[in-house]
Amino acid sequence: MKSRINYSNGPKSELRVVRDFLPPPEQLVLKEENVKITISLKKSSVEFFKKEAQKHRTSYQKMIRQLIDWYTIKHQKSA
Repeated sequence: MKSRINYSNGPKSELRVVRDFLPPPEQLVLKEENVKITISLKKSSVEFFKKEAQKHRTSYQKMIRQLIDWYTIKHQKSA
C-alpha cells in the first residue's frame, strides 16, 4: 500500500480572495450570422470530409465551414 502524503507540515500563508477575472458565458461564445446556401460538391470530397469527421467525432459540415472560414481569413488579410 502506498504511503499517504501529509501536507499539514508545509509552510502556511494567508489566503487571499482572487477576484473573478473570467468573462461571463455570453462573452465566450461569439456568434456570427450564418447564411444557408446550397452547393454542389464532388462526391469524393464529401466522402473525405464525412470520413474525417467521423474519426474526429464532429460534423462534416462544420469541418467544411471551418475550412472556408480559414481560407477567407487568410485571403482577406492579403487583399
